[in-house]
Amino acid sequence: MSYELNNTIYITLEHAHLRLSNENLVIEHPDSSLRYVPLHHLEAIVLLGNIQVSSPLIAYCAANGVALVWMDQYGRFRGRLEGVESGNVMLRRAQHLALSDPERTLSLAKQFIAGKIQNQIQVLNRHIREYLQNAAPLERAVEQLGRYLEQVPDARTLDDLRGVEGGASRVYFGHFDRLIRVQREAFRFQGRNRRPPQDRTNALLSFLYTVYCQDYCSAAQAAGLDYQVGYLHALRSGRPALALDLMEEMRPAFIDRLALRLINQGQVRADHFESRGANAVYLNPAGRRLVLQAYQERKRETVQHPDAAEPVPWGLIPHLQARRLARALRGDAPYYEPFIIR
Repeated sequence: MSYELNNTIYITLEHAHLRLSNENLVIEHPDSSLRYVPLHHLEAIVLLGNIQVSSPLIAYCAANGVALVWMDQYGRFRGRLEGVESGNVMLRRAQHLALSDPERTLSLAKQFIAGKIQNQIQVLNRHIREYLQNAAPLERAVEQLGRYLEQVPDARTLDDLRGVEGGASRVYFGHFDRLIRVQREAFRFQGRNRRPPQDRTNALLSFLYTVYCQDYCSAAQAAGLDYQVGYLHALRSGRPALALDLMEEMRPAFIDRLALRLINQGQVRADHFESRGANAVYLNPAGRRLVLQAYQERKRETVQHPDAAEPVPWGLIPHLQARRLARALRGDAPYYEPFIIR
């Protein structure tokens, strides 16, 4: 399949062949009808999976400033081809200039945290609507999260903002155990812990967060951004700060909901974990395989995004949000807008 969003086309059809015809991108596949896409308005072609590209098409893209981005079937970044007319250097410059501006940095960080808290509220509200279990304490938690959300605009420094985020996360994860409806003893959750995770639920969340971060590294690179230059997370050698920034809003919306689904539907079980050393719990090889398969299946499910006329796979959300950030940094959009689930 292919999805055209914001002057970028995403090709997800395995074994498709792309070629050039009269300044049109032609998408061929044995099981699908031909599709012609005019190239003059495209900024990038993103290839996910085993997709062939003809030499004339590569040459045309290089000569006309259309970026070609190669990713594997799991969304991991492979490479990017850009011609001399690419504006990528200007985007990187805008990214660094924003980091040098304390007000701009704080403004972007506020959007990441506002999106995260709103999605935490949505996760709790969805449980209240669908299951009507433990409703009173969850409703109080939603009210508390709402108060933290109101504090975000008033944060005067990044440390103030991190304090608001920490308080909201304590409320959210303080009630996370109530969202576990089955296998409660095996997946008892008494708060977020990591390095190392000390229970099965934390082990599952940490594993999924780590995998998801790689998708945001790839999305940032595909959009022409430096995934190590972030705004909320401090710069540190080797740290994917921007990927972590962008991922914040989607942790509850995508990963937490997936973890709850795996537990509550009995897909992941106690025997998918192993203990190592003192109080350290990790997924075992069988558990990792199961969770990765479920993760990839979830990425193929679709969701409505404001930037798309039709539902798109969840796996494209990191790319759409990275491009939203790129537009905000370039000044093509007034601010970065987080993606809030409904």
